[in-house]
Amino acid sequence: MLRDEDTEADFQRFLRRVDDVTNLLQGLSSPDSAVREKAIAETEKRLQEQGASREEEEEEESRTTLNRTLINTSGSVKAEAVDADVFLAALEKDAKERAQRRRRNEQLANALKEQGNEAFRRGDFALAIHRYSQGLQKLRDKQELYTNRAQAYLKLHEYEKAISDCEWALKCNKNCLKAYFLMGKAHLALQHFPECRQCYEEMLQIDPQKENLVKDCVNEANLEEKRLRDEERAEREAQAGSVAASSIQELLQRISSPGQDILYYTGGIRLLAQVVNSCTEQTFFRTNNGFSILRNETLRGALCAESRSPAEVELCVSLLLLWQAACAGNEENQRLLLAQPGVSAQLAELLCSGTPHIQRETLALISLYSEHQSGRRLLLRQDLSRWLQILMAFVKSTDARADSAMNILSDLIGEKRFQTQCGAMLSTDVLPLFSQLLVCAGQVNQAALARAVAVLGSLCADVGLRAQLARSRECWQGCLQLLEGCPGASSPGYQHCVFAVLGLMMNLLLESNGAIQDFAVPISGRCLALLSHQDGKIVTRAVGVLSRVLPASPSAVEEVVKGGVVKKMLKFLKGCRCCCSCWRQGTSWWWGMQLCASASACRCPGQPQPCWARGWCSCCSGTLGETLTQPQCSSTRPLPWAGSAWPSQGTFTS
Repeated sequence: MLRDEDTEADFQRFLRRVDDVTNLLQGLSSPDSAVREKAIAETEKRLQEQGASREEEEEEESRTTLNRTLINTSGSVKAEAVDADVFLAALEKDAKERAQRRRRNEQLANALKEQGNEAFRRGDFALAIHRYSQGLQKLRDKQELYTNRAQAYLKLHEYEKAISDCEWALKCNKNCLKAYFLMGKAHLALQHFPECRQCYEEMLQIDPQKENLVKDCVNEANLEEKRLRDEERAEREAQAGSVAASSIQELLQRISSPGQDILYYTGGIRLLAQVVNSCTEQTFFRTNNGFSILRNETLRGALCAESRSPAEVELCVSLLLLWQAACAGNEENQRLLLAQPGVSAQLAELLCSGTPHIQRETLALISLYSEHQSGRRLLLRQDLSRWLQILMAFVKSTDARADSAMNILSDLIGEKRFQTQCGAMLSTDVLPLFSQLLVCAGQVNQAALARAVAVLGSLCADVGLRAQLARSRECWQGCLQLLEGCPGASSPGYQHCVFAVLGLMMNLLLESNGAIQDFAVPISGRCLALLSHQDGKIVTRAVGVLSRVLPASPSAVEEVVKGGVVKKMLKFLKGCRCCCSCWRQGTSWWWGMQLCASASACRCPGQPQPCWARGWCSCCSGTLGETLTQPQCSSTRPLPWAGSAWPSQGTFTS
């Protein structure tokens, strides 16, 4: 609550007077005669009350001051008899003067606000507060000045004053989101957690579209409250003589001591990683400044070295294991680790180190972040523009590093901020590497390559990134190279790569550019060949690619007609009579394919697989093998990769 009650009451009276005058003016100018007469009567009443109050003031003054002058009382009588038009003219003149003064004051207040904003941007928060206060002297009901001053108070850690200004802002505008947001931040800093959450809930009531922002703010409050509870519990255990607390404190002191042998530090860090195995020990590690051990020159030198001796490799691995132990499931420790100078940039360098053991443990550490939304938010505050290229390079690895890297990429790729950062180096660094991986599909981890292709396919949801990919001739050449086959082309891993590449091509063909025109004929030829493939899912995607590339190129249409596409399509229709159910009026059959929700049960006579798994579509409610002229169920839905209609809508996600 505001402490200055007199000031608040005065402010409220001022606002009421402004409202009353506004209402009277609106009534006097109303076209409705009844409303106008009522406003005139109200005006006369107020002027009489004002005259009476002045007479009372004069009487009071005459009681206390000797005055022998003869008082002429005819003035008050004349005032009562003044014509209503004179009153209206006086009132209108007064309103105009008030409006002019307000406009002048508003101009001055806006100028002072801009001066305050400039001081805020420079970091001179005290001057900003002074300018905002000057502005409020000119215009006391300007909400922006209160919220801006509250923000400056927050920077100076004057949280009570910030809350007071936010309350004033809400008196000016009860739906001011910024006031609730800043008030929530101030309550959070004061550890008033219920009040903090209440402010954020008010924001959501005012604007439900702020759900994500409110969710982040509430999570921040929950994290801070949990941190406080954890540290209070750890403090109680330490005072009770906890062995873990004393062990962690002693080990940190020894590791922080300078001038020791590198093996000494490695052993100490390994012991410390074994001790830190629960939330309480993680809290002991944090409250004893465990992350500050990076100030040790030996540790920092080994971590940042361009080339490392075997002993330095072991020291780096030990440090990564310690960080994993300290950060597993602990958001506050994860935040503090990334807040250490240079750690975020060094993680990228460790991934590029070329040392498998260091790379494995670095990937394991990053996975602790990427697996959860809160951890991803922490990662995305860093510069991750190189990470797509770095992580994609692990496709060349034949061990678990490839899967770990693809797991991290799959976690991050759905984040808009990561997609934006990827765009900066997509054409220059990522696409050349990607094309190389496609060309060398036989020599890389094919399961990881299929996932890498799916990651790029996910980027196609962003129109700008999709356009970049679709313009890349290297990308199209790599895709065609993979579809041409390689040694081991019949392996399951290679089939997964073909399946993923076809999905990527479908997405890219949503664009229209010169590169697509140039590659339309070879794309069509390769997809036509895939129509004879034994895997129905690959056939389906090949048909999907054809459905998007053929409308873009008459030459491609001519080539596939020469190649026998019509005959193959007729063969498909004869091979699965129930596919009639997916036809659409006026649309080629493969453009209109749909799959009902329970189609997995539908099998044509003599076929071991469901129709949809072999590349056809069906409606399972009909008799098996019977020609269906209309779909027999209401649950018909588009194929998962087809969007709402081919060829112009939807993108594929593996």
